[in-house]
Amino acid sequence: MVDTLFVAGKHATKEEKYEVLLPQLKALVEGESDLIANLANLMAGIKEAMDFLWVGVYFVKVQELVLGPFQGPLACTRIGFGKGVCGTAWKEKRTIIVSDVELFLGHIACSTLSRSEIVLPVFRQGEVFMIFDVDSKDLACFDEIDQHYLQQVVYLIEAII
Repeated sequence: MVDTLFVAGKHATKEEKYEVLLPQLKALVEGESDLIANLANLMAGIKEAMDFLWVGVYFVKVQELVLGPFQGPLACTRIGFGKGVCGTAWKEKRTIIVSDVELFLGHIACSTLSRSEIVLPVFRQGEVFMIFDVDSKDLACFDEIDQHYLQQVVYLIEAII
């Protein structure tokens, strides 16, 4: 059981930070069977190591997304299918990177501090089971590097659901 994270230095590249973080995230969930406990620790670990504004998940429940474990400012509790970035990623079953949330048609402003976002679907038995959402206070924060490493987190989550 990991109770503290080793965080890469402030001058480390984004890739170096993820490379240090991923093995620790795997260790966080190793041997723990409770999904909520695992998700809570994963979100906390990512937020702490990467210093994002908001990191969390939304569960698919009937025709809406319902807030799950997260770290950061208060969040929207429910999001409709196809609504906002999260609902669109669910509908389209694909990762969406938004460099400037103000330019995303239909963006749902849960926090006025959010400037950019990456949203990744998490699948179970071929269907979207939850949405993994990460927000930044900086414009154009997310790129292919984030997508690659956050997809590894998605695979980790898919392995425990």
